[in-house]
Amino acid sequence: MRLEQLQAFLAVAETGNFQQAAQKCGVSQSTISRQVQSLEATVGITLFHRQGNAKLTVGGDRLLIHAKKICQIWTTAEQELNDLRAGKQTELCVAGIPSACAYQLPPILQTFAKTYPNVQLRVTTLGSDRALKVLKDGLIDIAIVMNNPFLTASSEMVVEHLYDEKIQLLLPAKHPLSRKETLSWRDLHNCPQAVFKDGYGLQRLVQDQFNRQGISLNAALELNSLEAFRGVVKQGSLVALLPETFVVELIGEPDLVVRSLNEPNLTREIVLVTTSDRIQIPPIQYFCKLASQMIGQSRPTILKSAF
Repeated sequence: MRLEQLQAFLAVAETGNFQQAAQKCGVSQSTISRQVQSLEATVGITLFHRQGNAKLTVGGDRLLIHAKKICQIWTTAEQELNDLRAGKQTELCVAGIPSACAYQLPPILQTFAKTYPNVQLRVTTLGSDRALKVLKDGLIDIAIVMNNPFLTASSEMVVEHLYDEKIQLLLPAKHPLSRKETLSWRDLHNCPQAVFKDGYGLQRLVQDQFNRQGISLNAALELNSLEAFRGVVKQGSLVALLPETFVVELIGEPDLVVRSLNEPNLTREIVLVTTSDRIQIPPIQYFCKLASQMIGQSRPTILKSAF
């Protein structure tokens, strides 16, 4: 049973005439007759009395209500797909790491909203691994995360590099290490730290670096908020390795000190990830272009003299 067969059946049922049904559908009468005959062969029952006007048989009358529902469902689905292709989606869901949501996304969201005022934006702060999982599950449209090739290697994933970002050390001003202008990774051996929770790419990056250096990471506290890191480090004896985008705003605070670590420099790659099917949808495509253009322009730079 094909859609065009049901459409031909409905046209004949509504007009009561094969010729008028053909005119309504914009095809020849022979095409309408062939579609109806094929439908009758499929269902195994005659659908019309053909003496004079085409009148529904008992079987045709039973099929009529179902055929209307099927064609209406298809019409609705077709309209929704056309709207999607034309960029008339109702919402766009973005997940991003904390620094992206706090610093990079606000101007992008504002610009996007001016171009697509009828698209509701939904933004969620998530760790990189979690954001990529919900993207794969179809719960969001775009993820701005720390790159994880193990999770983005699928052919369905579209990955665009945005920027590379240094990881800096945030310390309390009274911490013994704050008196040193130059710090090495060895200085952090067993030093109590506040770290991101599991599922955040930065936690994995830091742990891998400690492993490569052959030193122990003393993760005394797990957090998932940049402002929480600020408060914890400011009030206590913990240190934290945090993204440059965040710590640049803390330089000059009397209770905090920002330091770089000697070679090797620790950096992370920030990428935008969506899927090959979503990138074809105009609002999503536009958002991705905006992010690529605007994020590089909005990133702060830490001057070496600040240390």
